[in-house]
Amino acid sequence: MATSTGVHLAQTIQEKLEELKRVCEGLDESTASRAPEGRWSPKEILSHLCGPEGSGHLPILHAFLDQESPKIDLEIENPFFSEKRARMTHEQLVSEVEKEYGGIAEFALGLTKEQLERKAHVPVFRDTPLGEYLTLESMIAGLGDFHLRFHINHMREVLQGSGVRRN
Repeated sequence: MATSTGVHLAQTIQEKLEELKRVCEGLDESTASRAPEGRWSPKEILSHLCGPEGSGHLPILHAFLDQESPKIDLEIENPFFSEKRARMTHEQLVSEVEKEYGGIAEFALGLTKEQLERKAHVPVFRDTPLGEYLTLESMIAGLGDFHLRFHINHMREVLQGSGVRRN
């Protein structure tokens, strides 16, 4: 049975996904493939949100349950923009993000209070409000709220820099 925390996490992820889809709606391939100097393109942002090709983010979340206090090394500034993803259309990448985060939302729904409290060591978060020892709940919230929101805003900035306005 889903906990209220799991339901809340899943709802937040779904809300952020809908916002991301609205920002990405109607972009042509040319716009989706270009970026202002020194920034990622919309397709690179979407690729980053998908996580590592072939695995995504779910293995990181499963590690909280499969191991006792696992050490998790994240590549936070890697767009994971492979040749395969470069060949994908903008719409295909949006769909991939939707599948990835839909899977995270579904995962969150099935977690118990005890599972949500399990911890991992994530050194890259040492100097953040999350701290380097965080709970699975915090990790899911970080991915499903902060990370998505950050890159939704990132997408808006890149699009604005390319002359495209989004709400």
